[in-house]
Amino acid sequence: MKRNILLMMLMAWVAMSDHAQNSNFVKGADVGFLQGQERRGVVFHDRNGRERECLELLKNDYQMSAIRMRVWVNPRGGDCDKNELLAIAKRVKALGMDLMVDFHYADSWADPAKQPIPRAWQGHTFEEMKDDLRLHTIDVLTLLKQNGIAPRWVQVGNETANGLLWPMGHIEQHPEQYAGFIRTGYDAVKEVFPEAIVIVHLDRGHKQSLYDWNLDIVKKYGGKWDMIGMSLYPYWAMDGHPELKADDIITDCMANIRHCNEKYGCDVMIVETGFEVDERHPEKMEEGRRQLTRIIREARSETNGHCRGVFYWEPQCLPGGYKLGAFDSKAAPTAIMEGFVD
Repeated sequence: MKRNILLMMLMAWVAMSDHAQNSNFVKGADVGFLQGQERRGVVFHDRNGRERECLELLKNDYQMSAIRMRVWVNPRGGDCDKNELLAIAKRVKALGMDLMVDFHYADSWADPAKQPIPRAWQGHTFEEMKDDLRLHTIDVLTLLKQNGIAPRWVQVGNETANGLLWPMGHIEQHPEQYAGFIRTGYDAVKEVFPEAIVIVHLDRGHKQSLYDWNLDIVKKYGGKWDMIGMSLYPYWAMDGHPELKADDIITDCMANIRHCNEKYGCDVMIVETGFEVDERHPEKMEEGRRQLTRIIREARSETNGHCRGVFYWEPQCLPGGYKLGAFDSKAAPTAIMEGFVD
């Protein structure tokens, strides 16, 4: 009898541990285009054609518990500035969702192909630009704090595979300065929100060599992070590389998540993914659903609990613009979105 009781207690503990692990796994979306869509009059619908508020739809129909928002320094027209971030953050908080802030440290897009210095920071020395980065980070986060909003995660740079704030922080030309910018961002975040999880974000999550190279440099020169963010786009990885297969890319990404956890001792998050929407070929959306379902399933079950979530980049985008959204031309979810609930 005693042995049976102990066995039942062990099974209950395992079940609770599995539940805790799954309940802490985050499903989310980056919706940086959303406010612009709403200003243009886009009205979103659910699978049954009923009008729905977009964030509420993502939360209640697709189990999303978090929203990611980029923030630019001095963007023309105010798109993705700190005030747009605050407006979305208030809506996110009202829905009881978590917030991830993605600092691009640019006036517009920053990614592996471009990391432009904001206009107001141009001509500054390295020390001056570290101060620019620090003050901008503190300014944006203080605005959130003054409005009772605490982001759960903060990215210090967006897809910084080749560094940021070029040429000052280009990883090949000035590796020590790149790491210095990362450290400055980390310290600035902690100054306002000590409990926030600071993320270093690289693209091509399937390329282990990229992560070894970049993060070794950040670590060597004193950069700091709490979590590694990965972009995982089988579509873009295969573009121009017919020898690659989506399933192999996903397999390699899961292996890289395990590798990064073992090497750097931190958790990992897939902070961007996406799949092709082509309304003329419904099978493409079904394939996107299959891939997303696999990514979420294996991120939970094949990473020893060290992948903390998956974010879709701009699912609410409509066809005709960005091709890797997940909604159709009627502003309703495609089959891809079912990957979040499969």
